[in-house]
Amino acid sequence: MTNTMEYRGYVASMIFDAEDKVIVGRVLDVDDIITFHGESVREFERNLHTIVDDYIAACEKLGAAPEKPASGRLMLRVSPTAHAAALKAAARKGVSLNKWAEQALNAASRKSASQRTSRDSGGEVASD
Repeated sequence: MTNTMEYRGYVASMIFDAEDKVIVGRVLDVDDIITFHGESVREFERNLHTIVDDYIAACEKLGAAPEKPASGRLMLRVSPTAHAAALKAAARKGVSLNKWAEQALNAASRKSASQRTSRDSGGEVASD
């Protein structure tokens, strides 16, 4: 059983707050903090719809694109040479090309995030 609810591609967590007797929700997988609550599942769902619709409308009003959660599917076009090299690297690691690419993307994004953090804190970062 998952404690989430989905609307328009956005997924929200559902956590029961016993003290306040409400279900607290937070939209997951976006950098913007989007929270809401409901006293029943029906109210929670209604409020999820409202908060997501309001978020999208506010972004449009500001001329910004609303952040969308990633689907987990990624289509890339690369040179045949890069494709062949990636296939060989995946085979050497004994994993599928999808798994190898996921690991490479995770490593690259962690490196990028740590460089950004280092830059933001005043540290110098050597470029590749």
